[in-house]
Amino acid sequence: EEVALLRLGGRRAMPRISESTVRRLSHYYRVLEEVEDEGKRLISSHRLAEREGVTSAQVRKDLSCFGSFGRRGLGYNVAHLRKEIRAILGLDRRWRVAVVGAGNLGTALMLYRGFAKQGFDVVAAFDRDPARIGQPLGDLVVRDIAVLPAAAKNVGFDMGVIATPLRAAQDVADALVAAGVRGILNLAPRKLFVPSHVALRTVDMTVEFESLSFALNSLTPPARRRRPRA
Repeated sequence: EEVALLRLGGRRAMPRISESTVRRLSHYYRVLEEVEDEGKRLISSHRLAEREGVTSAQVRKDLSCFGSFGRRGLGYNVAHLRKEIRAILGLDRRWRVAVVGAGNLGTALMLYRGFAKQGFDVVAAFDRDPARIGQPLGDLVVRDIAVLPAAAKNVGFDMGVIATPLRAAQDVADALVAAGVRGILNLAPRKLFVPSHVALRTVDMTVEFESLSFALNSLTPPARRRRPRA
């Protein structure tokens, strides 16, 4: 999967960038935060790669997609590179987020304070369950999903998070698209379909557990694996 990055911070328009590169940028950003907190001003591509578990060549290749940030023999200025990556990732602005689904998962997301620190402001919560509608969640009150279009028109949501049961997920995605939301994070364990102008990311925890299970199963000696009963 690839994403198109437009002109940012005076930089020229860039070619399509792979999603894996964008994800590594997020990881580099976390490392730079840690290094800056340690009081260090410079970091080499080797050190950045070492902390992230990739090669220094990969670091230089990823960063070269967006411009020239370091000096040979000196490395990268930590504060400057962090600022540049922050702008590339769009974290130098505030994003308004609506969460649909006020169950356990949605509630946990809405109460997590770390998102606001990175520029993601959860400004609305919706559900269709009468028992949840009208209930307070932090600084918000859960609203009926039927009013989502009007709320989107008044507030202007940049992103929507789907934290509903899987059978409702596609209907919710359609409602978000119709309301003008152009970025959707899907936490429901199913594939969704949206128009090409809408960015969709799916995080399926079940798949992640299954992948981890496979990895652990592969590391377990065959003699110690449990055999199914006849």
